Amino acid sequence: MLYLGPEEQTAKEAPIPDWPSCFQQLAATAKDPRLQHFYQAGVVAADTPLSKVPFVAIDFETTGLDPNVHGIVSIGLVPFDIHRIHCRRARHWIVKPRKPLGKESVVIHGITHADVRQAPDLLRILEPLLAALAGRILVVHHRGIERAFFDAALRERLKEGIRFPVVDTMDLEARLHRGKATGLWARMLGRKPISIRLADSRSRYHLPYYQPHHALTDALATAELLQAQIAHHYTPETQIQEIWR
Repeated sequence: MLYLGPEEQTAKEAPIPDWPSCFQQLAATAKDPRLQHFYQAGVVAADTPLSKVPFVAIDFETTGLDPNVHGIVSIGLVPFDIHRIHCRRARHWIVKPRKPLGKESVVIHGITHADVRQAPDLLRILEPLLAALAGRILVVHHRGIERAFFDAALRERLKEGIRFPVVDTMDLEARLHRGKATGLWARMLGRKPISIRLADSRSRYHLPYYQPHHALTDALATAELLQAQIAHHYTPETQIQEIWR
Protein backbone atom coordinates (compact mmCIF):
# COMPACT_ATOMS: atom_id res chain seq x y z
CA MET A 1 0.00 0.00 0.00
CA LEU A 2 1.34 3.41 -0.97
CA TYR A 3 0.13 5.92 1.59
CA LEU A 4 -1.07 9.46 1.10
CA GLY A 5 0.59 12.27 2.97
CA PRO A 6 -0.58 13.46 6.37
CA GLU A 7 -3.16 15.78 4.81
CA GLU A 8 -5.23 13.11 3.06
CA GLN A 9 -8.03 14.65 1.06
CA THR A 10 -11.31 12.93 0.35
CA ALA A 11 -13.82 13.78 -2.33
CA LYS A 12 -17.35 14.71 -1.39
CA GLU A 13 -19.15 11.52 -0.50
CA ALA A 14 -21.56 10.21 -3.11
CA PRO A 15 -24.77 8.51 -1.97
CA ILE A 16 -24.24 4.85 -1.08
CA PRO A 17 -25.81 2.67 -3.80
CA ASP A 18 -28.36 -0.06 -3.19
CA TRP A 19 -25.61 -2.61 -3.71
CA PRO A 20 -27.74 -5.78 -4.18
CA SER A 21 -29.81 -4.06 -6.88
CA CYS A 22 -26.69 -2.55 -8.37
CA PHE A 23 -25.09 -6.00 -8.69
CA GLN A 24 -28.20 -7.37 -10.41
CA GLN A 25 -28.04 -4.59 -12.98
CA LEU A 26 -24.30 -4.99 -13.49
CA ALA A 27 -24.64 -8.77 -13.94
CA ALA A 28 -27.07 -8.09 -16.78
CA THR A 29 -24.92 -5.44 -18.48
CA ALA A 30 -21.33 -6.60 -17.96
CA LYS A 31 -19.69 -7.80 -21.16
CA ASP A 32 -16.73 -9.76 -19.83
CA PRO A 33 -17.77 -13.22 -18.54
CA ARG A 34 -15.43 -12.95 -15.55
CA LEU A 35 -17.17 -9.77 -14.46
CA GLN A 36 -20.55 -11.36 -15.13
CA HIS A 37 -19.72 -14.23 -12.77
CA PHE A 38 -18.44 -11.79 -10.15
CA TYR A 39 -21.68 -9.80 -10.17
CA GLN A 40 -23.87 -12.90 -10.38
CA ALA A 41 -22.42 -14.07 -7.05
CA GLY A 42 -24.30 -11.13 -5.58
CA VAL A 43 -23.74 -9.19 -2.39
CA VAL A 44 -25.27 -9.43 1.08
CA ALA A 45 -28.37 -7.39 1.85
CA ALA A 46 -27.83 -4.01 3.47
CA ASP A 47 -29.47 -5.15 6.73
CA THR A 48 -27.23 -8.21 7.13
CA PRO A 49 -25.63 -8.26 10.61
CA LEU A 50 -21.84 -8.08 10.67
CA SER A 51 -21.72 -11.54 12.24
CA LYS A 52 -23.13 -12.98 9.00
CA VAL A 53 -20.96 -11.05 6.53
CA PRO A 54 -18.15 -12.80 4.64
CA PHE A 55 -15.28 -10.31 4.27
CA VAL A 56 -12.08 -10.26 2.26
CA ALA A 57 -9.31 -7.76 3.01
CA ILE A 58 -7.42 -6.65 -0.09
CA ASP A 59 -4.38 -4.47 -0.63
CA PHE A 60 -2.53 -3.25 -3.72
CA GLU A 61 1.03 -2.12 -4.08
CA THR A 62 1.23 0.35 -6.94
CA THR A 63 3.73 2.36 -8.95
CA GLY A 64 2.29 5.61 -7.58
CA LEU A 65 -0.89 7.24 -6.29
CA ASP A 66 -2.69 8.25 -9.49
CA PRO A 67 -4.74 5.38 -11.01
CA ASN A 68 -4.80 7.19 -14.36
CA VAL A 69 -1.01 7.32 -14.53
CA HIS A 70 0.27 4.47 -12.34
CA GLY A 71 -0.36 0.73 -12.17
CA ILE A 72 -0.77 -2.22 -9.81
CA VAL A 73 2.35 -4.29 -9.07
CA SER A 74 1.11 -6.66 -6.37
CA ILE A 75 -2.14 -7.84 -4.82
CA GLY A 76 -2.74 -9.45 -1.45
CA LEU A 77 -6.05 -10.72 -0.12
CA VAL A 78 -7.18 -12.43 3.06
CA PRO A 79 -10.71 -13.86 3.59
CA PHE A 80 -12.14 -13.46 7.08
CA ASP A 81 -15.20 -12.87 9.24
CA ILE A 82 -15.57 -11.00 12.50
CA HIS A 83 -14.32 -14.00 14.49
CA ARG A 84 -11.71 -15.68 12.32
CA ILE A 85 -9.10 -14.94 9.66
CA HIS A 86 -8.73 -17.67 7.04
CA CYS A 87 -5.00 -17.51 6.39
CA ARG A 88 -4.92 -20.75 4.40
CA ARG A 89 -7.07 -19.10 1.73
CA ALA A 90 -4.95 -15.96 1.53
CA ARG A 91 -3.51 -15.13 -1.89
CA HIS A 92 -0.66 -12.99 -3.14
CA TRP A 93 0.29 -12.07 -6.69
CA ILE A 94 2.99 -9.93 -8.24
CA VAL A 95 1.72 -8.57 -11.56
CA LYS A 96 3.42 -6.74 -14.40
CA PRO A 97 2.20 -3.14 -14.59
CA ARG A 98 1.64 -1.49 -17.94
CA LYS A 99 3.17 1.64 -16.46
CA PRO A 100 6.91 1.76 -15.68
CA LEU A 101 8.20 1.27 -12.15
CA GLY A 102 9.54 4.46 -10.62
CA LYS A 103 12.48 4.69 -8.25
CA GLU A 104 10.30 6.02 -5.43
CA SER A 105 7.82 3.14 -5.60
CA VAL A 106 10.63 0.53 -5.73
CA VAL A 107 12.10 2.03 -2.56
CA ILE A 108 8.71 1.89 -0.82
CA HIS A 109 7.48 -1.61 -1.66
CA GLY A 110 10.73 -3.29 -2.73
CA ILE A 111 9.29 -4.81 -5.91
CA THR A 112 11.93 -4.39 -8.62
CA HIS A 113 12.09 -4.50 -12.40
CA ALA A 114 13.45 -8.04 -12.13
CA ASP A 115 10.44 -9.07 -10.02
CA VAL A 116 7.89 -7.86 -12.58
CA ARG A 117 9.80 -8.84 -15.74
CA GLN A 118 8.34 -12.37 -15.81
CA ALA A 119 5.21 -11.57 -13.79
CA PRO A 120 1.79 -12.04 -15.42
CA ASP A 121 -0.40 -9.19 -16.53
CA LEU A 122 -3.41 -8.56 -14.33
CA LEU A 123 -5.67 -10.15 -16.95
CA ARG A 124 -3.94 -13.52 -16.53
CA ILE A 125 -4.86 -13.71 -12.83
CA LEU A 126 -8.20 -11.91 -13.10
CA GLU A 127 -10.32 -15.07 -13.00
CA PRO A 128 -8.90 -16.46 -9.71
CA LEU A 129 -8.79 -12.95 -8.27
CA LEU A 130 -12.47 -12.27 -8.94
CA ALA A 131 -13.39 -15.77 -7.76
CA ALA A 132 -11.68 -15.03 -4.42
CA LEU A 133 -13.63 -11.78 -4.10
CA ALA A 134 -17.03 -12.97 -5.32
CA GLY A 135 -19.81 -12.91 -2.72
CA ARG A 136 -17.62 -11.17 -0.14
CA ILE A 137 -17.45 -7.60 1.11
CA LEU A 138 -14.07 -6.07 0.33
CA VAL A 139 -12.20 -4.42 3.20
CA VAL A 140 -9.47 -1.86 2.50
CA HIS A 141 -7.55 0.85 4.30
CA HIS A 142 -8.30 3.85 2.06
CA ARG A 143 -10.68 2.95 -0.73
CA GLY A 144 -9.24 5.68 -2.97
CA ILE A 145 -6.44 3.23 -3.82
CA GLU A 146 -7.94 -0.23 -4.25
CA ARG A 147 -11.30 0.71 -5.74
CA ALA A 148 -9.90 3.36 -8.08
CA PHE A 149 -6.88 1.35 -9.24
CA PHE A 150 -8.90 -1.83 -9.85
CA ASP A 151 -11.49 0.07 -11.86
CA ALA A 152 -8.85 1.91 -13.92
CA ALA A 153 -6.88 -1.29 -14.59
CA LEU A 154 -9.94 -3.10 -15.92
CA ARG A 155 -11.06 -0.14 -18.00
CA GLU A 156 -7.64 -0.13 -19.64
CA ARG A 157 -7.74 -3.87 -20.33
CA LEU A 158 -11.43 -4.74 -20.78
CA LYS A 159 -12.89 -1.36 -21.73
CA GLU A 160 -15.25 -1.72 -18.75
CA GLY A 161 -14.64 -1.04 -15.11
CA ILE A 162 -15.75 -2.68 -11.88
CA ARG A 163 -17.95 -1.59 -8.99
CA PHE A 164 -18.29 -3.09 -5.54
CA PRO A 165 -19.01 -2.06 -1.94
CA VAL A 166 -16.13 -1.66 0.46
CA VAL A 167 -15.60 -1.28 4.17
CA ASP A 168 -12.82 1.27 4.58
CA THR A 169 -11.01 0.93 7.90
CA MET A 170 -9.39 4.34 7.39
CA ASP A 171 -12.85 5.87 6.95
CA LEU A 172 -14.04 4.19 10.16
CA GLU A 173 -11.09 5.70 12.04
CA ALA A 174 -11.80 9.09 10.48
CA ARG A 175 -15.38 8.94 11.74
CA LEU A 176 -14.05 8.40 15.25
CA HIS A 177 -11.16 10.85 15.30
CA ARG A 178 -11.38 13.36 12.47
CA GLY A 179 -14.93 14.56 13.10
CA LYS A 180 -13.99 16.13 16.42
CA ALA A 181 -12.91 19.74 16.47
CA THR A 182 -9.37 20.31 17.73
CA GLY A 183 -9.36 22.29 20.95
CA LEU A 184 -7.82 25.79 21.13
CA TRP A 185 -5.10 24.69 23.54
CA ALA A 186 -4.16 21.76 21.31
CA ARG A 187 -3.97 24.09 18.29
CA MET A 188 -1.80 26.55 20.21
CA LEU A 189 0.56 23.72 21.07
CA GLY A 190 0.74 22.76 17.41
CA ARG A 191 -0.76 19.33 17.89
CA LYS A 192 -1.58 17.56 14.67
CA PRO A 193 -4.79 15.63 13.98
CA ILE A 194 -4.76 12.01 15.10
CA SER A 195 -3.17 9.82 12.44
CA ILE A 196 -5.51 7.38 10.72
CA ARG A 197 -2.82 5.55 8.79
CA LEU A 198 -2.82 1.79 9.05
CA ALA A 199 0.01 1.27 11.55
CA ASP A 200 -1.10 4.16 13.78
CA SER A 201 -4.71 2.98 13.71
CA ARG A 202 -3.64 -0.54 14.68
CA SER A 203 -1.58 0.75 17.59
CA ARG A 204 -4.68 2.29 19.18
CA TYR A 205 -6.13 -1.22 19.46
CA HIS A 206 -2.84 -2.70 20.74
CA LEU A 207 -2.38 -4.76 17.58
CA PRO A 208 1.19 -5.82 16.75
CA TYR A 209 3.38 -3.84 14.38
CA TYR A 210 3.86 -5.33 10.90
CA GLN A 211 6.43 -4.14 8.38
CA PRO A 212 4.36 -2.13 5.87
CA HIS A 213 4.25 -2.07 2.06
CA HIS A 214 3.79 -5.77 1.38
CA ALA A 215 0.34 -6.37 -0.11
CA LEU A 216 -0.38 -9.61 1.76
CA THR A 217 0.86 -8.29 5.11
CA ASP A 218 -1.12 -5.07 4.70
CA ALA A 219 -4.25 -7.06 3.80
CA LEU A 220 -3.83 -9.14 6.97
CA ALA A 221 -3.23 -5.98 8.99
CA THR A 222 -6.42 -4.46 7.59
CA ALA A 223 -8.46 -7.57 8.39
CA GLU A 224 -7.24 -7.55 11.99
CA LEU A 225 -7.95 -3.83 12.27
CA LEU A 226 -11.56 -4.23 11.18
CA GLN A 227 -12.07 -7.06 13.68
CA ALA A 228 -10.75 -4.76 16.42
CA GLN A 229 -12.88 -1.82 15.28
CA ILE A 230 -16.02 -3.94 15.31
CA ALA A 231 -15.18 -5.38 18.74
CA HIS A 232 -14.64 -1.90 20.23
CA HIS A 233 -17.22 0.27 18.47
CA TYR A 234 -19.95 -1.95 17.00
CA THR A 235 -21.75 -5.19 17.79
CA PRO A 236 -22.22 -8.46 15.88
CA GLU A 237 -25.81 -7.30 15.24
CA THR A 238 -24.73 -4.03 13.61
CA GLN A 239 -25.94 -4.00 10.01
CA ILE A 240 -23.37 -3.90 7.22
CA GLN A 241 -25.01 -0.78 5.79
CA GLU A 242 -23.69 1.13 8.81
CA ILE A 243 -20.08 0.72 7.67
CA TRP A 244 -19.93 -0.02 3.93
CA ARG A 245 -19.48 2.54 1.18
